[in-house]
Amino acid sequence: MNEVQVTVLGNVATEVRYGETAGGVPMADFLLGCTERRYDRERACWADGGTQWLRVTAWRALAVNLIGSLAKGEPVLVTGRLRVREWTEGEVKHSRVEIDARSIGHDLTRGTTAFRWAAGVRGQPPGAAEPPSAKPAGEPVPGWIVDALESRRASALASVPARPEPPPGARAVTGQQGEVSEGERGGEDRALLG
Repeated sequence: MNEVQVTVLGNVATEVRYGETAGGVPMADFLLGCTERRYDRERACWADGGTQWLRVTAWRALAVNLIGSLAKGEPVLVTGRLRVREWTEGEVKHSRVEIDARSIGHDLTRGTTAFRWAAGVRGQPPGAAEPPSAKPAGEPVPGWIVDALESRRASALASVPARPEPPPGARAVTGQQGEVSEGERGGEDRALLG
């Protein structure tokens, strides 16, 4: 069976989500917005057309490298297999266009980027990877991914406005009382499996 391979230019519309399957296979995904540009002869200028939304999914090494490479709003080129997912909820049929990514990179017509080799990649020049001792043994997720996620969480927390002082006579909430269970956080830390 022939597969439809596509190359799409667009902007990263959501933060990259990272997770692992039950079998430990890394995966990441994000929403890609592709807006058509056309020249309007009547007004003698370029105008935006409609926007197409595509879910981009990456696996294994590509997924691991995405988390530290892409951010919301950045222009990218995505190459991969085009798929249309269809499902039914009750009597309503739904469909979604997805790209099972093979390769992803920044659109260099709109900016610059700096490349760095990932450890253990085929075809890299000798001495380009970190020494084996730099990676903690037995860690399922590379340390730089953990650092990137912690940095994003810290910057998100820093952007939350400070709480006002409680009114006189208000009861203080201790740290233990203020803890939120993982199930109540809204799923931001859950692995992507769907």
